[in-house]
Amino acid sequence: MTAIYIAGFGLASSMGADLNAAIEQLQNPPEPQPRSIKGLEYQVPYYAIPLAASSSSVTWHERCQTLVRQVTAEAGNVNKTGGLYLASSSVNVGAMEAGEDYAKSLPGFLSDLGKMIDWQGPVFWINTACTSSLNAMLAAQHAIQSGLIEDALIIGLELENQLTLAGFAGMQLLSPEKAKPFAASRKGLVLGEAVAAVRLSKQPSRWRITGGAQVIDSSQVSGASTTAYQSMLQQTLEQAQLDAMQIDLIKVQAAGSIPNDAIEAEGLRNFFSPVPPLLSLKTFLGHTLGASGAAEIALLLTILERQQWPNLALDANSLDAGLGVNFAAELPIQPKHILVCNLGFGGSHTGIALEDRVA
Repeated sequence: MTAIYIAGFGLASSMGADLNAAIEQLQNPPEPQPRSIKGLEYQVPYYAIPLAASSSSVTWHERCQTLVRQVTAEAGNVNKTGGLYLASSSVNVGAMEAGEDYAKSLPGFLSDLGKMIDWQGPVFWINTACTSSLNAMLAAQHAIQSGLIEDALIIGLELENQLTLAGFAGMQLLSPEKAKPFAASRKGLVLGEAVAAVRLSKQPSRWRITGGAQVIDSSQVSGASTTAYQSMLQQTLEQAQLDAMQIDLIKVQAAGSIPNDAIEAEGLRNFFSPVPPLLSLKTFLGHTLGASGAAEIALLLTILERQQWPNLALDANSLDAGLGVNFAAELPIQPKHILVCNLGFGGSHTGIALEDRVA
């Protein structure tokens, strides 16, 4: 089967306009900012992409266009006749809330997204909630291997809007303070903005996609399943032709959810012995929903390429000892096989296995 590689990536997030800015802030990341929700008397923390002073009055569309162009350029030499995959939960809701006429039609927005970067090939929308980006990567991988397209660009897009904030607040899933994955004092999710690009190609490069799987268990609409999580791990490794002992690092979901963090930890303990080094990136980016897979892969691979490891290991007073897991205190030595895992509403559990061909 044709090997597919991650040929480039870009990211605009709360940590800055690009990956250089993100790496510079890795040891001292910005704190989430308070956000009001219409109809509610309290505020919630939120990780927003910082605006330049000259950008404070731009429209939603103008801001979206600037960010999409920016991350696409950072991802490198893109073949604009390939497949363009939009991975997003909220899509153009922010523009609709602002009353922008162009955004009233979703097909119209998808067409407009292509025009933002002069795209000549087909445009697809993938929305499987928080697993959207990873599933878009798997869909693009299959399309390339099937000969339907030559290569692909995945755009993870989540921009601030009231509908998303109010929806999560209404379900009482938001934390009143900074996200604390795997911590004893974790209180829920902290949402954030991100626009990310991941470019896939048949041309060999450092990062190869070796496998991936999505397993759905919708018995708990907003929650994860230990059985489904373990099945996702098993199917991903089988496709990658790896066994559990070969995994050197796992980028986990670990969003700070009281139940889901516990379910994920249980799945990891049941499947791995010992559990490989773990890393979560949501304390840096926030939970960026449909964009999270692309955003976190872009930041993760940059961390590994530049060997700049964040400090996430929790001390005994912070860690939820009942979970039986902790984050890696330092960069694992030459991690070759890496798992990226995300969980989403509707019972979606998705994983992708990556190989570092330099390690």
